[in-house]
Amino acid sequence: MMMAGLRERKKEETRRRIAGVALELFARRGYDAVTVGEIAEAAGVAKVTLFNYFPTKDCLVLDGIHDDIASIVTRRRPRQTPLDALREHYLATAAHGPGDVGRMLAQVRIIAATPVLMAGLHQSSMGQRHELAAALRDPAGGETAARLMAAQITAAITTIQEAFFQRLASGTPLEEASRLFAGDVELAFDQLRDGIGGNES
Repeated sequence: MMMAGLRERKKEETRRRIAGVALELFARRGYDAVTVGEIAEAAGVAKVTLFNYFPTKDCLVLDGIHDDIASIVTRRRPRQTPLDALREHYLATAAHGPGDVGRMLAQVRIIAATPVLMAGLHQSSMGQRHELAAALRDPAGGETAARLMAAQITAAITTIQEAFFQRLASGTPLEEASRLFAGDVELAFDQLRDGIGGNES
Protein backbone atom coordinates (compact mmCIF):
# COMPACT_ATOMS: atom_id res chain seq x y z
CA MET A 1 0.00 0.00 0.00
CA MET A 2 2.82 2.35 0.87
CA MET A 3 4.61 1.71 -2.44
CA ALA A 4 1.34 2.13 -4.34
CA GLY A 5 0.77 5.47 -2.62
CA LEU A 6 4.29 6.61 -3.47
CA ARG A 7 3.82 5.63 -7.13
CA GLU A 8 0.57 7.59 -7.30
CA ARG A 9 2.24 10.66 -5.80
CA LYS A 10 5.09 10.44 -8.29
CA LYS A 11 2.65 10.07 -11.17
CA GLU A 12 0.73 13.13 -9.98
CA GLU A 13 3.98 15.11 -9.65
CA THR A 14 4.95 14.15 -13.20
CA ARG A 15 1.50 15.08 -14.48
CA ARG A 16 1.63 18.49 -12.79
CA ARG A 17 5.17 19.13 -14.03
CA ILE A 18 4.22 18.39 -17.64
CA ALA A 19 1.12 20.58 -17.44
CA GLY A 20 3.06 23.39 -15.76
CA VAL A 21 5.78 23.36 -18.43
CA ALA A 22 3.14 23.32 -21.17
CA LEU A 23 1.25 26.29 -19.74
CA GLU A 24 4.48 28.25 -19.36
CA LEU A 25 5.44 27.61 -22.99
CA PHE A 26 1.93 28.37 -24.27
CA ALA A 27 1.77 31.61 -22.27
CA ARG A 28 5.15 32.75 -23.59
CA ARG A 29 4.92 31.70 -27.24
CA GLY A 30 1.26 30.98 -27.96
CA TYR A 31 -0.53 27.64 -28.08
CA ASP A 32 -0.16 27.07 -31.83
CA ALA A 33 3.58 27.81 -31.86
CA VAL A 34 4.51 25.10 -29.34
CA THR A 35 4.79 21.43 -30.29
CA VAL A 36 4.12 18.44 -28.06
CA GLY A 37 7.71 17.33 -28.66
CA GLU A 38 9.03 20.62 -27.29
CA ILE A 39 6.86 20.26 -24.19
CA ALA A 40 8.06 16.71 -23.57
CA GLU A 41 11.70 17.76 -23.94
CA ALA A 42 11.29 20.75 -21.63
CA ALA A 43 9.51 18.59 -19.03
CA GLY A 44 12.20 15.91 -19.22
CA VAL A 45 9.91 13.10 -20.33
CA ALA A 46 9.51 10.99 -23.45
CA LYS A 47 6.80 12.00 -25.88
CA VAL A 48 5.00 8.69 -25.30
CA THR A 49 5.01 9.41 -21.55
CA LEU A 50 3.39 12.79 -22.15
CA PHE A 51 0.64 11.16 -24.20
CA ASN A 52 0.05 8.63 -21.41
CA TYR A 53 -0.92 11.56 -19.18
CA PHE A 54 -2.46 13.87 -21.79
CA PRO A 55 -3.88 12.03 -24.85
CA THR A 56 -4.12 15.22 -26.94
CA LYS A 57 -2.40 18.60 -26.99
CA ASP A 58 -5.55 20.46 -25.93
CA CYS A 59 -5.81 18.28 -22.81
CA LEU A 60 -2.68 20.03 -21.53
CA VAL A 61 -4.78 23.19 -21.13
CA LEU A 62 -8.36 21.96 -20.80
CA ASP A 63 -7.67 19.15 -18.30
CA GLY A 64 -9.31 19.93 -14.97
CA ILE A 65 -10.96 23.13 -16.19
CA HIS A 66 -14.40 21.77 -15.23
CA ASP A 67 -15.56 20.28 -11.95
CA ASP A 68 -17.18 16.85 -12.24
CA ILE A 69 -20.59 18.18 -11.24
CA ALA A 70 -22.41 15.02 -12.35
CA SER A 71 -20.39 13.04 -9.78
CA ILE A 72 -21.14 15.62 -7.09
CA VAL A 73 -24.84 15.02 -7.77
CA THR A 74 -24.67 11.22 -7.94
CA ARG A 75 -22.55 10.96 -4.77
CA ARG A 76 -24.68 13.31 -2.68
CA ARG A 77 -25.86 12.27 0.76
CA PRO A 78 -29.21 10.49 1.17
CA ARG A 79 -32.11 12.97 1.03
CA GLN A 80 -29.77 15.79 -0.04
CA THR A 81 -31.05 17.54 -3.15
CA PRO A 82 -28.80 17.98 -6.20
CA LEU A 83 -28.86 21.77 -5.77
CA ASP A 84 -27.90 21.52 -2.11
CA ALA A 85 -25.02 19.17 -2.94
CA LEU A 86 -23.70 21.57 -5.58
CA ARG A 87 -24.18 24.61 -3.35
CA GLU A 88 -22.22 22.86 -0.60
CA HIS A 89 -19.41 21.97 -3.01
CA TYR A 90 -18.96 25.51 -4.31
CA LEU A 91 -19.22 27.10 -0.87
CA ALA A 92 -16.44 24.72 0.23
CA THR A 93 -14.40 25.83 -2.78
CA ALA A 94 -14.89 29.46 -1.75
CA ALA A 95 -13.89 28.70 1.84
CA HIS A 96 -10.80 26.61 1.11
CA GLY A 97 -9.59 28.33 -2.03
CA PRO A 98 -9.64 27.08 -5.63
CA GLY A 99 -6.21 25.44 -5.55
CA ASP A 100 -3.48 26.78 -7.83
CA VAL A 101 -4.89 30.18 -8.79
CA GLY A 102 -1.92 31.09 -10.99
CA ARG A 103 -2.31 27.91 -13.01
CA MET A 104 -6.04 28.45 -13.47
CA LEU A 105 -5.58 32.06 -14.56
CA ALA A 106 -2.96 30.93 -17.07
CA GLN A 107 -5.41 28.33 -18.41
CA VAL A 108 -8.15 30.94 -18.76
CA ARG A 109 -5.88 33.39 -20.60
CA ILE A 110 -4.51 30.76 -22.98
CA ILE A 111 -7.99 29.40 -23.78
CA ALA A 112 -9.39 32.90 -24.37
CA ALA A 113 -6.56 33.64 -26.83
CA THR A 114 -6.87 30.37 -28.79
CA PRO A 115 -9.94 29.65 -30.97
CA VAL A 116 -9.33 25.89 -31.12
CA LEU A 117 -9.25 25.75 -27.32
CA MET A 118 -12.42 27.84 -27.08
CA ALA A 119 -14.09 25.28 -29.34
CA GLY A 120 -12.73 22.48 -27.18
CA LEU A 121 -14.02 24.20 -24.06
CA HIS A 122 -17.45 24.45 -25.66
CA GLN A 123 -17.40 20.72 -26.46
CA SER A 124 -16.28 19.95 -22.92
CA SER A 125 -19.08 22.10 -21.51
CA MET A 126 -21.62 20.27 -23.65
CA GLY A 127 -20.34 16.94 -22.38
CA GLN A 128 -20.51 18.18 -18.79
CA ARG A 129 -24.10 19.30 -19.35
CA HIS A 130 -25.14 15.95 -20.84
CA GLU A 131 -23.53 14.04 -17.95
CA LEU A 132 -25.32 16.25 -15.43
CA ALA A 133 -28.64 15.73 -17.24
CA ALA A 134 -28.14 11.97 -16.97
CA ALA A 135 -27.43 12.32 -13.24
CA LEU A 136 -30.57 14.45 -12.77
CA ARG A 137 -32.88 12.29 -14.87
CA ASP A 138 -36.04 11.26 -13.07
CA PRO A 139 -38.41 8.82 -14.82
CA ALA A 140 -41.35 10.86 -13.55
CA GLY A 141 -39.94 14.14 -14.83
CA GLY A 142 -38.74 13.09 -18.25
CA GLU A 143 -35.57 13.65 -20.24
CA THR A 144 -36.37 17.20 -21.35
CA ALA A 145 -36.85 18.36 -17.77
CA ALA A 146 -33.44 16.95 -16.81
CA ARG A 147 -31.78 18.65 -19.78
CA LEU A 148 -33.36 21.99 -18.91
CA MET A 149 -32.25 21.71 -15.30
CA ALA A 150 -28.72 20.78 -16.36
CA ALA A 151 -28.56 23.74 -18.76
CA GLN A 152 -29.65 26.17 -16.06
CA ILE A 153 -27.24 24.79 -13.48
CA THR A 154 -24.19 24.75 -15.76
CA ALA A 155 -24.96 28.27 -17.04
CA ALA A 156 -25.20 29.58 -13.47
CA ILE A 157 -21.95 27.90 -12.42
CA THR A 158 -20.11 29.17 -15.50
CA THR A 159 -21.34 32.72 -14.85
CA ILE A 160 -20.19 32.87 -11.22
CA GLN A 161 -16.84 31.24 -12.08
CA GLU A 162 -16.24 33.79 -14.85
CA ALA A 163 -16.95 36.62 -12.38
CA PHE A 164 -14.48 35.09 -9.91
CA PHE A 165 -11.68 34.85 -12.49
CA GLN A 166 -12.38 38.36 -13.79
CA ARG A 167 -11.96 39.72 -10.26
CA LEU A 168 -8.68 37.89 -9.79
CA ALA A 169 -7.41 39.03 -13.19
CA SER A 170 -8.26 42.64 -12.32
CA GLY A 171 -6.20 42.46 -9.12
CA THR A 172 -8.79 41.65 -6.45
CA PRO A 173 -7.05 39.81 -3.57
CA LEU A 174 -7.87 36.10 -3.38
CA GLU A 175 -9.53 36.39 0.04
CA GLU A 176 -11.88 39.12 -1.18
CA ALA A 177 -12.58 37.36 -4.49
CA SER A 178 -13.40 34.17 -2.58
CA ARG A 179 -15.77 36.05 -0.25
CA LEU A 180 -17.59 37.56 -3.22
CA PHE A 181 -17.67 34.16 -4.93
CA ALA A 182 -19.39 32.67 -1.86
CA GLY A 183 -22.06 35.38 -2.12
CA ASP A 184 -22.48 34.64 -5.82
CA VAL A 185 -22.88 30.92 -5.04
CA GLU A 186 -25.69 31.66 -2.58
CA LEU A 187 -27.43 33.98 -5.03
CA ALA A 188 -27.08 31.56 -7.96
CA PHE A 189 -28.42 28.55 -6.08
CA ASP A 190 -31.21 30.57 -4.46
CA GLN A 191 -32.33 31.59 -7.96
CA LEU A 192 -32.03 28.02 -9.23
CA ARG A 193 -34.09 26.78 -6.29
CA ASP A 194 -36.76 29.47 -6.38
CA GLY A 195 -36.81 30.34 -10.06
CA ILE A 196 -36.22 33.82 -11.45
CA GLY A 197 -39.82 34.78 -10.72
CA GLY A 198 -39.34 33.77 -7.10
CA ASN A 199 -36.91 36.68 -6.65
CA GLU A 200 -39.31 39.37 -7.88
CA SER A 201 -40.86 41.63 -5.27
